[in-house]
Amino acid sequence: MVLRPPVDPMLAQAAESVPGPAALRAGVAYEQKLDGHRALVFTSRPGRGGAGADPPRIAGPRPVPRPCGRRRAAAARPGPRGELLVWDPEAGRLSFEALQRRAAARGRSAPSLAARWPAYFVAFDVLQLDGQELLQRPYKERRALLEALFTDHALTAPWTLCPMTTDLATARDWLESWTDVSGVEGLVIKPLTSRYLPGYRGWTKVRRRDTTEAIIGAITGTLTRPGLLVLGRHDEGGRLRAVGRTVPLRPEVSRQVGEHLVAAGPGHPFEGVRFTAAWGSRDVLDVVLVRPDLVAEISADRAVDRGVFRHPLRFQRLRLDVTVEDVPQFADGTAAAG
Repeated sequence: MVLRPPVDPMLAQAAESVPGPAALRAGVAYEQKLDGHRALVFTSRPGRGGAGADPPRIAGPRPVPRPCGRRRAAAARPGPRGELLVWDPEAGRLSFEALQRRAAARGRSAPSLAARWPAYFVAFDVLQLDGQELLQRPYKERRALLEALFTDHALTAPWTLCPMTTDLATARDWLESWTDVSGVEGLVIKPLTSRYLPGYRGWTKVRRRDTTEAIIGAITGTLTRPGLLVLGRHDEGGRLRAVGRTVPLRPEVSRQVGEHLVAAGPGHPFEGVRFTAAWGSRDVLDVVLVRPDLVAEISADRAVDRGVFRHPLRFQRLRLDVTVEDVPQFADGTAAAG
């Protein structure tokens, strides 16, 4: 069977920690989880620039390919699947915001953005090779074919092979140390015997999470029974800037937080601000502004854009022992954790 685009990606179920000995007995691989766009590279059929041809250059003056193989082409055949990333030379780091701008670029702006923010493709799987579909092959075989593909074609940047290990100690070190690097979020754990099942959550993802503090500026629900918290931090000028929202609070936690909330007075810094339900969503939250004098301890992953947490935060507890002046300052950069 020859695969035709689009091909849905295989998915991962979130977990709080690296799987233990039971999973290890079955044999697993650990890959670095990168903060980019999932993508599937398509090449031409033999005779149309496919076999033996150089892969299309991603880092040159062209738009970033559409994620997850949604481009349709009669002669296209899927090959490596991986993650599209964009490097920001000025900031000296990977930039998800720059990736989004490149993905949306069309017409005259695309070449200039490509020159300013080169794109890279980090491959972690291969679904078809030399006209043979590989979905039913176990992961360890697909990985070996992918590594051979890189060796045989002497692929170098912008093509990169995703780091992988089967050693638990190495994986844990990656989770602790490599996640200090912008764009590296955590780990993806894959059984060595797993087939590639489009749309199925057969893998496990573990993001590094850090504990930090933020100021409660608004809520959903009511003052006595808040649903979730909208959080902020003060910038250099002393203005409260929104940095993210929590997941919905558990009932007992909601009651505890509600005991300390006070309705906001005039001149609240969030007046007139619209808060969306999720990153990239157009749904607007119906919020109640509260007096911004309560500090929340939160758990956050490493995905931060211009000081704003991209994913929902997890409320840990109220910090009644500290003041808002003790909260880390709003940082218009990659790191918002304190």
